[in-house]
Amino acid sequence: MNGPWDVIIVGAGPAGLSAAIYAGRARRSTLVLEKGLPGGQILVTDWVENFPGFPDGVTPFELMRDFHKHAEKFGAKVETDEIDKISGSEGAWLLRGSKNEYIARAVIIATGSAYRRLGLENESRLTGRGVSYCATCDGAFFAGRDIAMVGGGDNALKEALFLTKYCRKVTVIHRRDRFRGERIYQERIFANEKVQVLWDTVVEAINGGDKIESLDLRNLKTNNKIHLPVDGLFVSIGTEPQTGFVRGFLDLNEWGQVKVDLNMETSVPGIFAAGDVSDACPKQIATAVGTGVHAALSAEEYLSRR
Repeated sequence: MNGPWDVIIVGAGPAGLSAAIYAGRARRSTLVLEKGLPGGQILVTDWVENFPGFPDGVTPFELMRDFHKHAEKFGAKVETDEIDKISGSEGAWLLRGSKNEYIARAVIIATGSAYRRLGLENESRLTGRGVSYCATCDGAFFAGRDIAMVGGGDNALKEALFLTKYCRKVTVIHRRDRFRGERIYQERIFANEKVQVLWDTVVEAINGGDKIESLDLRNLKTNNKIHLPVDGLFVSIGTEPQTGFVRGFLDLNEWGQVKVDLNMETSVPGIFAAGDVSDACPKQIATAVGTGVHAALSAEEYLSRR
């Protein structure tokens, strides 16, 4: 058994490490548990240029390395473990991991979300080399290029419109014969001369060596094959909050995100959530940082009351 700790933070992305900085500064014994490399979802991009204070941009690795160092400077300890269950009672939460069990007086869930992927060969290899899941993160790198966007919901349409600011041509690929996104986004898509739409179409292969070069597409109704040369592929088919280990324990919304109140507290007193895993955070690094700080301040107030 490891602990008890004042605060245990599950997840070492921007939200989790920001929470750790503030919990450490409050002189609370703080443990951060991360199943993989500290950094979270932003590590799938190759450059960050929209985080305040870095006008020339920064690599995700460098940014999160400094988050990590900052948290450790104030006494937070970062360890590798994957939590698969939380139980116990208020003030004495038991977190069961694959390596150990931990006791915490307060918990902050900051496990983030994972982009849904197409599940195709070469997709992972070419991520960061033309394949992206965030237009606001990577769109500027494709100035004057031809790119494709897969998806038909609000986010896909908004990102496709955003990409027209930079790209020469945006091909929206959708597996159905109509979009699910809001009507106003549809109208803007149809009115934009830079956008072409391929209905009833799926991506069957992503081709390229050191970078993406083309897509193999198939029309689901006619079975016709299309070879589409592209310089980039953006995938926007949703995200999956990493909440499996708290399902049935904390209240989740219809998309599987943890419900939080104005203090980032969940349905269980003493357990907080921050970042993309919560229902109160737009999917940006800066907002993840903000909710992480808010959760840590709320956890400190909670601990002080006790």
